[in-house]
Amino acid sequence: MTRSLRNIETQKKKARRKIARPKVTRSQGNTAGVRKRLKKAAGLSRAKSA
Repeated sequence: MTRSLRNIETQKKKARRKIARPKVTRSQGNTAGVRKRLKKAAGLSRAKSA
């Protein structure tokens, strides 16, 4: 699917306007995927400290 030139310009404008934020390192969510990732991260940190 090709984007129209106007659409591309809009995306560029939005990208310029966007505030640069650091990526979320431990996303706090309640979906299966996120919960699994949190669980894994927790397990890894527990193993590291033990």
